[in-house]
Amino acid sequence: MPEPNHQYLAGLVLRLKRRDMEAFAELYALTYNKVYSYARHYLRDEYLAQDAAQEIYVSAFRHIDKLSDPALFIAWLNRISFHMCCDIRQKQYGHQDFSDPELLKLVQDERPYSDPEAMALHLDEIARLRQAMDELPFHERAVLVMRYYNGMKLDAIAGSMKLSRSTIKRYIASGKERLARKLKE
Repeated sequence: MPEPNHQYLAGLVLRLKRRDMEAFAELYALTYNKVYSYARHYLRDEYLAQDAAQEIYVSAFRHIDKLSDPALFIAWLNRISFHMCCDIRQKQYGHQDFSDPELLKLVQDERPYSDPEAMALHLDEIARLRQAMDELPFHERAVLVMRYYNGMKLDAIAGSMKLSRSTIKRYIASGKERLARKLKE
């Protein structure tokens, strides 16, 4: 499905603010697949993703009056999705899983893990990466997780964190640099 027109969505948001339930149904229909896909990717569980999507839309409906610019509905919904998935994942697992292949390339040995020793080394690398990620400043860690673990684009990250694109780029560069230093120690 093509990306919906932001002006059209803004019109639906204005109708929803007047409690037009047909507008909510249309917003839901136009955005559900993307929200569910994001939640499924982030949570890695289809049932948790379904629960998350339901909670995301309940939250969006309850707080629609807080959206000041209806044209930013998609960015606002993405932000709600991110925070809801983080909360669910934290409740479910108690930690973030930093096993994104691009991040692991900083520490990963390219040999196949066919023997127990290699597998133990691999698990140690993941543990080191998690520990190094946990030691990063909040903004750097959040940006790296959104970019490399969740596969979000820079503009989406900037919108969800209410920061400029250049600030996001700076956090990514400094976070990767700091992470590489920590992993070499």
